[in-house]
Amino acid sequence: MLKVDRIDVCYGDLQVLWSVSIEVKEGEVVSLVGSNGAGKSTLLRAVSGLVRPRSGAVRFRGEDVSGIQAHRVVDLGLVHIPEGRRLFPELTTLENLVLGSLRPEAKAKREESLAWVFELLPRLKERKGQLAGTLSGGEQQMLAIARGLMSKPRLLMLDEPSLGLAPLLVNQVFSVVEKLRQEGITVLIVEQNVRQSLEVCDRGYVLENGRVVLAGDDLLQDDRVREAYLGL
Repeated sequence: MLKVDRIDVCYGDLQVLWSVSIEVKEGEVVSLVGSNGAGKSTLLRAVSGLVRPRSGAVRFRGEDVSGIQAHRVVDLGLVHIPEGRRLFPELTTLENLVLGSLRPEAKAKREESLAWVFELLPRLKERKGQLAGTLSGGEQQMLAIARGLMSKPRLLMLDEPSLGLAPLLVNQVFSVVEKLRQEGITVLIVEQNVRQSLEVCDRGYVLENGRVVLAGDDLLQDDRVREAYLGL
């Protein structure tokens, strides 16, 4: 479904990614882990059209999307939920969800999608009339995920969904990811929470200093991962 082929990404004269390649197959949950500053968020930004690779290519369902605008990427069904949630705080929970369903395919199934996300995340139904800015941190993160789901994504990209949350809420976030996996939704997740991220995924990549240094379907058993990220 997604093939990132040897992309280099720079911010001005500062190079952040060096010849990075990853793949995500339909129906998979794939984790991208690494320390702060490794380039994980930049990789998602390159995939979603927010930054343009200096070289290499990003292909989504066989189409080269490397140079197209971000809103066109969303129209293709590739949805990016950025770090920090980026909600509209002065709009209600319901209004934020409606804004997630503006692409034609999603708009046609808006009521069906609302019913589904309220079943998946029942707390949001209780809070549908509440301003997003007054929700708790965990509720805001759930709303950000739900708004992305309202777009009827073919591939959902999550950037640090557990960042800043209490452990109980972190467990809830990963429970949602597991439910999405059971629903057959393809997910690419960027996380510093290495253990839980790799536990929920089918495959993973480790990014260090802008380069993929490890990849596999059982990274939790890799001695380098256990030593560097799990303290074992």
